[in-house]
Amino acid sequence: MADRRLQVFHTVARLLSFTKAAETLHMTQPAVTFQVRQLEEYFNTRLFDRTHNRISLTEAGGRVFEYADQIFDLYADMENAVREMTGEIRGALTIGASTTIAEYMLPALLGDFGKRYPEVTIHLRVSNSDGIVSMVENNSIDLGVVEAPVGNKNLVVKVCRKDHLVAIVPPGHELGGHEAIPFKKLLDFPFICREEGSGTREVINDYMCEHLDSCNNSLNITMELGSPESVKGAVEAGMGVSVVSRATVQKELKLGALCAIKLDPPLERPFSFVHQKQKFRLRVMEELLEFASAYCESHSTEEL
Repeated sequence: MADRRLQVFHTVARLLSFTKAAETLHMTQPAVTFQVRQLEEYFNTRLFDRTHNRISLTEAGGRVFEYADQIFDLYADMENAVREMTGEIRGALTIGASTTIAEYMLPALLGDFGKRYPEVTIHLRVSNSDGIVSMVENNSIDLGVVEAPVGNKNLVVKVCRKDHLVAIVPPGHELGGHEAIPFKKLLDFPFICREEGSGTREVINDYMCEHLDSCNNSLNITMELGSPESVKGAVEAGMGVSVVSRATVQKELKLGALCAIKLDPPLERPFSFVHQKQKFRLRVMEELLEFASAYCESHSTEEL
């Protein structure tokens, strides 16, 4: 409904990148450049300075960006007002989730949300926690769900639920008979961990720094893998031990393929929603966050 040229310009100005804007808008870069040039021709002035493969707003561009912000705010207010009157919840949202959450928590949550609001289309992007936070910062997704603390104080972070992490070993392992062990017991064995940037690896490192006076450089890391499934498979094959979310090993525990051992002291982490402060303007966004928060609260007592 809003002028497409202005939408494209606003995205480029916000990200200060034609490439990132093209990815965000699902357009080709030449198409983005064409839309911006059309707007520059309309105003008969340059809106961006382009030097050394970097861009910045000109004085005129800065003024257009300020007004564009106000225009899109009013547009969102108008849409909210009409949706409130009609009771209609529809639209498209893009959610980003870290691997563990995308595989083990979101399917049920989004399935229930879809049944209640069939007119809402949700796109899901999966990355590690660092990648999801970066997507939120760049406004390439509407809402992120991550499994590690978020350091950017300019983002809104709301804890959904606590996740319990446990040590896992293959059946017959010498640690398998223990109900709980101190983390230092794991230092004697080959350790299989997630890649750098994953929430699981970050919380393990923080836990070791706090409780062992040493960070994960004291681990005997033999493999770094990119998903919970690959970590579980390597442990099941007897290639080492690991620490994972208890939510990810329910099937293996029932089948007797893995043994889970509590850590002493316990290792917990938050599953959190993260979004830009200005992102929750449209009613469909507000409805999703309210629904997800209620879902987390109603499932907070489940065994993870």
